[in-house]
Amino acid sequence: VLFRSAETDESAKAPVGTPAQRARTLGEKVENARGALERNRYMDARRMATAVVREAPDMASAQEVLGLAQYRLGNWRQASVALEAFRANGGGVEHHPVLADCYRAMKKYDAIDELWEELREASPSAALVAEGRIVVAGALADQGELAGAIALLKASDRVPAKVRDHHLRLWYVLADLYDRRGDIT
Repeated sequence: VLFRSAETDESAKAPVGTPAQRARTLGEKVENARGALERNRYMDARRMATAVVREAPDMASAQEVLGLAQYRLGNWRQASVALEAFRANGGGVEHHPVLADCYRAMKKYDAIDELWEELREASPSAALVAEGRIVVAGALADQGELAGAIALLKASDRVPAKVRDHHLRLWYVLADLYDRRGDIT
C-alpha cells in the first residue's frame, strides 16, 4: 500500500487490547509503583505513577501512589494535588493526615481544619486519628497556639492497656510541646 489514510495512522497509535486488559495493565503499573514506594524508591514511584495518571487521571490508586511519593520527596503542592484527586475519586480518609501535613507545610490552616473534621467524623482506627491529631497539633503550634495544641493531644492522654506505636508518637509530640512552652516537669 503506497497511501495510508489518516484514519489508519490514528488507529495504529491507539492502545492495544480491550478496556479490561488496559485496566489490568494500568493496575499492574500502579502496583509496581506502589512496590517502589514501599522500597523507598520515591523518584521511581513518582515516575511510574505519573505515567499512569497521565493515561488515567481518575484512577484513585495511581493518584494515591503519586501523592505519597511526592510527599516523601517533599513536594508539598504536587502531593496535595494528587492526594486531593485521590480523595475526590473516593479514596477515603486514610491519607488525610498526610494531606493535612502538606497543607501545614504550605500554611493552609483552614484546609487542615476541614480534613480534621472529616477524619473525626469518619471515626477511623485509633492510629489514624492519632496521626491526624499530631498534624493538627503541629499546625496549632506553628500558629503560636501551644495551649490548644497541648489540649488536643491531652484529649487522648489516657494510658492504654497495650501501648502501640501511635501512642508513643503522640506522647513524644506532647512532650515536645510542653518543652516548647517551657514546662519541663
